[in-house]
Amino acid sequence: MPRNKDARAARIRRHVRVRRKVLGTALRPRLCVFRSLNHIYAQVIDDELGHTIAWASTLDREISSEVDGKRKTESAALVGTLVAKRSLECGIANVVFDRGGYKYHGRVKALAEAAREAGLVF
Repeated sequence: MPRNKDARAARIRRHVRVRRKVLGTALRPRLCVFRSLNHIYAQVIDDELGHTIAWASTLDREISSEVDGKRKTESAALVGTLVAKRSLECGIANVVFDRGGYKYHGRVKALAEAAREAGLVF
């Protein structure tokens, strides 16, 4: 079996393991991160209702001009700041962090730390 299928399956196993413990509520929704090869996406989700409260990605129009020419970790930090700003506008300050089965380093860590600096508590 090719290496990339093993790595994807391992990430999904880790994500399932994390999701057993992490649940977003109305008072403390889940900040979910998805990382693709070129982009990073973040959503603040209320799992009780199944609604996305706030979201941001590197494809977002607000930061797309700033993302061009920057490294992936710098772009992830911009996404973290934007998702924090949008969730604070919706009245959400406390979230629980769902790293999506990814290791907490690199882009995922940069996004989380930028969201914390912008005012989210987790």
